[in-house]
Amino acid sequence: MKKTLLAMILLLTQSCASNFMENFKQNTLAESSEDYSAPTNQLNKTRELLDGASITFPTLTATGYAVVSIQPGQSTEQKRLMAIRAARMSAMRELAEQIHGLKVDSNTTVIDLMVQNDTFRGIVSGVIRGARTVRINPTGSDTYETVLEIDQDMVAYLFRQAQTL
Repeated sequence: MKKTLLAMILLLTQSCASNFMENFKQNTLAESSEDYSAPTNQLNKTRELLDGASITFPTLTATGYAVVSIQPGQSTEQKRLMAIRAARMSAMRELAEQIHGLKVDSNTTVIDLMVQNDTFRGIVSGVIRGARTVRINPTGSDTYETVLEIDQDMVAYLFRQAQTL
């Protein structure tokens, strides 16, 4: 009887050990594949973000205005053309501000705890490439409006060029 009991315990131990080893192998393989793939997936996502490949770029739009009557020129037609040109330049300046930002310089003078002089100025500097004129419209009897845009592809190109600098 002792031999039979010993044989049954031995058989049961071997069966449990083989099931344990089988489960251990499966869990170890599953964990090891997750452990190696998780950092790789995260690295790939980070690389995509830094490359700019997964960023969706907007279409940039800017509007400029100019008054006809204050423009230099000898005739009304010349003044109108100068107003259209000034409105276009105003829209270009707005596009440059959207792309490159606005640098603000300021100076405040205080004497006897009272502000004597407070000045500030904004400076926009940058290159605008690929701007397309959407429309030029009179917006009243004496004002012109010009709308410019830079499409998504050009914005993406400019972004990638800025990354290489």
